[in-house]
Amino acid sequence: MTFDQLKEKAHALPLKPGVYLMQDRQNRVIYVGKAKALKNRVSQYFQDSAGHSEKTRAMVAQIDHFDVIIAQSEFEALVLECALIKRHQPHYNILLKDGKGYPYIRLSAKEYPRFSLVNKAAEDGGRYFGPYGSRGSSQDIIDAVLEALRLPTCRKKFPRDIGRERPCLNYHMGKCDGYCRPDMDHSRYQEAMAQAVRLLEGKHDEVVSELTAQMEEAAQALRFERAAQLRDRIRAIELLGKRQKVVAGSLADTDVVGYYRGAAKSCFVVLHYVSGELAAKDWELIQTPVEQEDAEAVSALVAQFYGGRTRFPRQILLPCDLEDEPALARMLTEAGRRKVELVTPKRGAKAELIRLAEENAREEVERATTREERRSKLLEALGRLLGLPEPPRRIEAYDISNTGSSDIVASMTVFVDGKPLKRDYRRFKVEGLDRADDYASMYQVLTRRFRRYLEGDEKFDQRPDLLLIDGGAGQTRCAVEAMAALGLSVPAFGMVKDGRHRTRALMSPQGEELGIQHNPALFSLIGQIQEETHRFAIEYHRQLQTGHMRASALDGIPGVGERRKAQLLRHFKSVKSIKGASPEELGQVLPKNAAQAVYDHFHPNEDQRGGPAPTGEDAAGKE
Repeated sequence: MTFDQLKEKAHALPLKPGVYLMQDRQNRVIYVGKAKALKNRVSQYFQDSAGHSEKTRAMVAQIDHFDVIIAQSEFEALVLECALIKRHQPHYNILLKDGKGYPYIRLSAKEYPRFSLVNKAAEDGGRYFGPYGSRGSSQDIIDAVLEALRLPTCRKKFPRDIGRERPCLNYHMGKCDGYCRPDMDHSRYQEAMAQAVRLLEGKHDEVVSELTAQMEEAAQALRFERAAQLRDRIRAIELLGKRQKVVAGSLADTDVVGYYRGAAKSCFVVLHYVSGELAAKDWELIQTPVEQEDAEAVSALVAQFYGGRTRFPRQILLPCDLEDEPALARMLTEAGRRKVELVTPKRGAKAELIRLAEENAREEVERATTREERRSKLLEALGRLLGLPEPPRRIEAYDISNTGSSDIVASMTVFVDGKPLKRDYRRFKVEGLDRADDYASMYQVLTRRFRRYLEGDEKFDQRPDLLLIDGGAGQTRCAVEAMAALGLSVPAFGMVKDGRHRTRALMSPQGEELGIQHNPALFSLIGQIQEETHRFAIEYHRQLQTGHMRASALDGIPGVGERRKAQLLRHFKSVKSIKGASPEELGQVLPKNAAQAVYDHFHPNEDQRGGPAPTGEDAAGKE
């Protein structure tokens, strides 16, 4: 279908709730969305693209046709949307793409049973615990239980490998009781494994009581080494069962959701509280959804995270208000067959829990994302936003600074891979203008810069991938025209500010404004480039003004040019000190004749001997 046909079809949709499926030419579903009113929501995709995010523009460019499914209510649309996203895994939806399901811990049915992670329970004689939230948290549980009870974590097979070789390093470090030794009784292994099962069942107090009795019995029998081993095991189990108590009583059965948006990756975290204690943490990294607001992303992630579960907390704390919160709460309530309350705390202890979850999410993103990857993803996002064929590796930015018609200057800053490359900074003094004219100044500066590029000047021999101009469409058009006059074409966009002089958006030469505030990392980068370019221009302008003030009193002195002016200022630091210097002191810097000329310039009423010049009769008497 053509764009106009898609637009016509969208306007013909009913004002009813439902789900829409965007599809490409290969009939692949590339996006699934829900709407309170299908006509209003779907038709927005086929309006003026200026207000669209970069991802929406990319998606719309691939739409060949779309289908809709009418629902009876917004709630039904939400449930259907979740099901269709899980089924089709659309490229442009925010996805928790871990199709492994929710893992179980399996205890094998062997003489020497071992724990393992599996994707689902089966009728195979083994014992299953779960399901748990993620494979990472499930493995952490296994590791903690094995360490607390000093059970083997090696790859040895029992009883096959008993006595074959010396115990491994874990035994000598006190992390394993050494069940591979021939003198270890099989009943000791069974006893420890039974305690592990009870720990997984949450019976920490029962296991501690049992071990305490054994420790006291060993101490009374003067088996102090065994008593010490049991004491250490009790401490490990108490540490395993001790959780971070934050709001006892009010968090009887609560999940706390956190979300952090990074430049390349984002993280969704759920902290699980049981009886007021932090019991577990689930988290998942996703590619940063550049077009969605945080609330929209959190809504989609919450729906997917809880969509495949059968057990739900009584309360879920959310980091932001969700537009579809009532429908989402109803979906979870019906799936769990008990009321699930969604709460967005604004202050107090529960708000602190949200901040804790968000901090956890931020830490996961920082660990998983290298600095280079963040910059690379950020430049990819910038390239997509501006419609560039490749991410802009080298960016040059320009700004004009002036005070009326005097000292009109321009700065050129360079950012390579998102970092300032100060050795490539350049500055220009605009010439030949009798009044301040930012358009003419920008045209002249870009002409001079790229003419020197064409001439092979080593200071200007790098061709940029993108030009950013401090100003609007007018200044940007001047830059484009200057390059076109030289037969060159480099993408150029203006950096426009809001009423508070903060970077607001990028603007094309045609006046199309491209918002960047939806991507905090990109917003920060453009703001940094604009501020650095402005700073460099202002700094040069101030240097020129200061130089004029210092040199004005030295102008017109015979034998004193720019180089000697600089020598004087460098030695005496100020014009006032030069004026107060004697011919001998000036002679330490300049040749004798030039030094005398400087002295005479500041002392016109004195003769060469330093006294007052003769006047009137005195002068006549000397003849």
